[in-house]
Amino acid sequence: MKMDYCVLGTNNMAAAMQFYDSLFEKTALKQVLATDRMTFWQCDDFAFAVAIPFNEAPATNGNGTMIGFNVGSKEEVTRLHNKLIELGGTCEGEPNQRGPKFSAYGRDLDKNKIVFSA
Repeated sequence: MKMDYCVLGTNNMAAAMQFYDSLFEKTALKQVLATDRMTFWQCDDFAFAVAIPFNEAPATNGNGTMIGFNVGSKEEVTRLHNKLIELGGTCEGEPNQRGPKFSAYGRDLDKNKIVFSA
């Protein structure tokens, strides 16, 4: 079994689209569809989306909730973490070896926690 897709909530679709378009610009994830409520990025075997919640309540981040991206190399972990900070995201853990993985943690503009690892 493997993860098929992930959706994170946003309260500002325009800002989220700009953030993730820039973050993913040198990766396999490419924006494939945008509606008023959802924007999708996709690669061969995974899809990622940001969405304005269907119930129209504000999007919130989960305490303890995190999405991880395996990005293939320590250099890519560091590059993406630096890009996340440059785009206005926040650091939740500098690039470093953690157990068997080299990883870096951050939060997007809506405070959703993401990790890049190799």
